[in-house]
Amino acid sequence: MSSTVGQTIKCKAAIAWEAGKPLVIEEVEVAPPQAGEVRLKILYTSLCHTDVYFWEAKGQTPLFPRIFGHEASGVVESVGEGVTHLQPGDHALPVFTGECGECVHCKSEESNMCELLRINTDRGVMINDGKSRFSKDGQPIHHFLGTSTFSEYTVLHAGCVAKINPAAPLDKVCVLSCGICTGLGATVNVAKPKPGSSVAIFGLGAVGLAAAEGARISGAKRIIGIDLVSDRFEEAKKFGVNEFVNPKDHDKPIQQVIAEMTNGGVDRAVECTGSIQAMISAFECVHDGWGVAVLVGVPSKDDAFKTAPINFLNERTLKGTFYGNYKPRTDLPGVVEKYLSGELEVDKFITHSVSFSEINKAFEYMLKGQSIRCLIRMQD
Repeated sequence: MSSTVGQTIKCKAAIAWEAGKPLVIEEVEVAPPQAGEVRLKILYTSLCHTDVYFWEAKGQTPLFPRIFGHEASGVVESVGEGVTHLQPGDHALPVFTGECGECVHCKSEESNMCELLRINTDRGVMINDGKSRFSKDGQPIHHFLGTSTFSEYTVLHAGCVAKINPAAPLDKVCVLSCGICTGLGATVNVAKPKPGSSVAIFGLGAVGLAAAEGARISGAKRIIGIDLVSDRFEEAKKFGVNEFVNPKDHDKPIQQVIAEMTNGGVDRAVECTGSIQAMISAFECVHDGWGVAVLVGVPSKDDAFKTAPINFLNERTLKGTFYGNYKPRTDLPGVVEKYLSGELEVDKFITHSVSFSEINKAFEYMLKGQSIRCLIRMQD
């Protein structure tokens, strides 16, 4: 048994003291896990746009000081009372949403939106007692998405930790804990394109590229990428995108352009931008009779979706998805196995790598649009 079990651990963490200011590497104290919790040693983490969005604190409740990070991999250091599916030494992925296993959503085969553990961006404490497990010189430091992986050790609810095959390289599969599964699952679990079909992907960031990867795995014949940045097409080819459309190059609605390209519309469309106009275009560009559009991007809270009801009556289907409809504890181990078998390609998503001390470089890469995913190595 590790000498740290049941003890407070002192370790390094990257703290965001203010909105938009560089993170500061500091020594923090990480309390032991309480009942139903797990303390994880983070070995690799990566930067997701959601971290940047809440670090900038534009358009949502600012909560500082805070330890960001939610896309990561690590090893279980210790578990709290009542935790049975994990034990020290297990390789695991922390996830920003969870699976309590007891609520109506967890018991449903159709939902992954756990009542207890679904995402809560405003909560900076643990569910168990409403307190933080992080402190600096006696001052509590807020958690982020229940994960806070920009720390060498972190404490999570056990329902937010997926045990995975120890043969999986943690420096690769860490990116599966958020964005890749969100886009991949939106295609394979929700849109479900048939072999030989056509799929339009709106937005070619990390999530959109993962959606394209899902279309490639599914055997789609035409994978059409739609993005306002034409330079993204070359990179997108690696993920199966074989046609590209920039809405700025056309003087008609992009859904009309796609319908003309595809003899009436695509079989499936996946929207990964959060733009309400892209959402409407994605729905209106699918073929009548069987077309399915899936919304992944998160819109502004005041946005409203407007389309003619005849689009539904003509048998087009509109769906939304959360985390690609994956249940974290149940489904993530299987996604890791797809990577190990070679069916799913993950390495190509990781375009940059930095040491933990250089974490602010990862923010620079993303803000400049230079990276898909930047891996942050915690131990060097």
